[in-house]
Amino acid sequence: MSQYYKGIRSRNLYDPASKKPFKLSRSKLELFIECPRCFYMDRRLGLGRPPGFPFNLNSAVDSLLKNEFDAYRVQKKPHPIIVEYGVDAIPAQNSQLDIWRENFKGIEYYHERTNLVISGAIDDLWISSAGEHMVVDYKSTSKGERIVALNKEWQGGYKRQMEIYQWLLRKNGLKVSNTGYFVYCNGDATREWFDNKLEFDVTLIPYKGNDDWIENALLAAQDCLSSESIPKADVECDYCLYASGLKKLTQDEAPSISSNKDTAGESGCLWCS
Repeated sequence: MSQYYKGIRSRNLYDPASKKPFKLSRSKLELFIECPRCFYMDRRLGLGRPPGFPFNLNSAVDSLLKNEFDAYRVQKKPHPIIVEYGVDAIPAQNSQLDIWRENFKGIEYYHERTNLVISGAIDDLWISSAGEHMVVDYKSTSKGERIVALNKEWQGGYKRQMEIYQWLLRKNGLKVSNTGYFVYCNGDATREWFDNKLEFDVTLIPYKGNDDWIENALLAAQDCLSSESIPKADVECDYCLYASGLKKLTQDEAPSISSNKDTAGESGCLWCS
């Protein structure tokens, strides 16, 4: 069994009969928006999508950025990129910030109407001279073009991520600006020599969020979890398409596949058996 994929889980699943609040992370709510079927299979039945491999370079960039912004937080001064872009802000000081940034903890809010505890881990938090907080998210990649806007279809998830963080902070009593910021680090792959270092073009991208959609999304997610029927496969979901294609393939070619000693089923692949 892969060290990254744990197969079918029996713990921390949604039980419609339970009165205990159910914790739902920001990423799982995003999964519901992407594909209700995958969401239901994950949170209700315990069969999650196969994960991607860890992006250790991205994690390293995040850690270094946090260290850097924390140094200016202690000094109560704006980071140079804040000055460069003319933003009225400094890194915020808050006794809960370390918890809010920690994966599997983060900032939480109990949504009474659905009995769900929504959580998410932020990267950073800035504050203006007027006491208004700004959510900040770090992103790192390596693209051939300079990144100055969130204008790609797949970046919609980034925008929803920002909006959920803004919503969570507001629900925890903070005054939060509609405008958050993405610190985008774009690795330069055009240099002639590596020379034991990777250089980045760092841009600051503002985004004006709107969290009006979250309430209805939570209600819909809770309805999905409470259903006794698995949602239909989504024609836009790569995982659903793969599973459907695999099912058809194994049905159409069952004799030849079953006679092969090296079949995926014998190797223990849950997607293929």
